[in-house]
Amino acid sequence: MTGAVAAEQEKEAPAKPEKPSGKRKLILLAFPLVLAGLLAGLWFSGLLPRWLGVSHPQSAAVKKAPEPIYIDLPEMVANLNGDPRRPRYVKLVARIEVARSRDAELVRQAIPRLQDLFQTYLREMRPEELRGSAGTYRLREELIARADAAAAPARVTDVLFIQLLIQ
Repeated sequence: MTGAVAAEQEKEAPAKPEKPSGKRKLILLAFPLVLAGLLAGLWFSGLLPRWLGVSHPQSAAVKKAPEPIYIDLPEMVANLNGDPRRPRYVKLVARIEVARSRDAELVRQAIPRLQDLFQTYLREMRPEELRGSAGTYRLREELIARADAAAAPARVTDVLFIQLLIQ
């Protein structure tokens, strides 16, 4: 009977599960990570959405953006505010950008006012205020503000410098 009792104890004793080997653990962990990385790469590259037929419809504003309209201003030469014994001059050739044709006509009618405002502003500038890209940027921003005021209710989008010469 002792043999039968020993056989019963062996059957009742839980069998120790085998521990997976190190390589198997690595494969079980690495496979989902590699698969997720591959799918993420395909998704963000745009291939997976195209293959699945998932795309975002483009809005009408993106499809048909209006072409900007450019208005040339006459060449302007102004003396800069500075040393009276050594006068400095600035020569400016600019182009006004507007978004709508209705605004373009209003800006064309306001060109004499634009010239007056631009000349007055340029005459008050000192040569050191125009140095570098920061000086050019400030000049552009000021001219845009003045153009908006002179051509109101038209909206001026940008002032583009064709030529800016400081002597």
